Amino acid sequence: MLIPHKYHPPVVAAVLLIITLAVISYSASRLSETGFLRKMVLEAAAPVEDAVNVSLKGLYDSWKRYLFLVGMEDENRRLRHGNAVLSEQINHYREGYIEGMRLQKLLNLKDGLSNRVVAARVVDRSRASLFKTILIDKGTADGMRVGFPVLSEQGVVGRIIETAWHASQVLLLVDGNSNIDGLIQRSRAQGILQGAGSAGCNLKYISRVEEVLPGDVVLSSGLAGVFPKGLLLGVVTKVSRKGEGLFQKIDVAPAVDFGKLEEVLALIPDAGAGK
Repeated sequence: MLIPHKYHPPVVAAVLLIITLAVISYSASRLSETGFLRKMVLEAAAPVEDAVNVSLKGLYDSWKRYLFLVGMEDENRRLRHGNAVLSEQINHYREGYIEGMRLQKLLNLKDGLSNRVVAARVVDRSRASLFKTILIDKGTADGMRVGFPVLSEQGVVGRIIETAWHASQVLLLVDGNSNIDGLIQRSRAQGILQGAGSAGCNLKYISRVEEVLPGDVVLSSGLAGVFPKGLLLGVVTKVSRKGEGLFQKIDVAPAVDFGKLEEVLALIPDAGAGK
């Protein structure tokens, strides 16, 4: 049966509507199913997505670790600097304490002396083997004169042989040109203590009949008027009576450790002495 021409548009519209509804209904019924092509796409995408996520997570973790390590390095640097500052302060205080102890010993020595004294620092020591000397930071401006005796808390150091305005050179007890009147404390036998360089000193002109033993203490006798009587010079280390002659050969170790000498006292004799 033919449809009149005037009804064609409504019929066409109705047919299109029916077809559209049928397609929608078919599509809705297929939503729960996945096509083969879609399955292939999903199958290939899953490991790629996983690898990308793992890589991004690893990169993120690495970045976090880097920032942590940078922060730790900065903290360590600050701590090392702080530790260095504290160590320097501790060393400074320790050095001050040790110096204070040395100066206290010098003050105790000063209190036991009747002479006026001047404290001085050792600023240099001779490197040559010919002369054994030290340089101190006090000179004629401080009352220093040639011949003045020089002491440490350990004992006799030597005597001044040269002066400037603010410095003096001291000939050490162990120099070969040094000669000091000495006596053995135990027996009171008297002789001359002469320097022997690196070997220490020799106590000369002690009679062979005198009993001298290793360990005997040697003091200044005060006879020449340069060094006051009773100052510690050294200790006898070896005695020999072999060979001919009137005197014994006596080796003496100085009481002062000249390699560690840092501060000294210069004795100023009574008016008229030492000039």
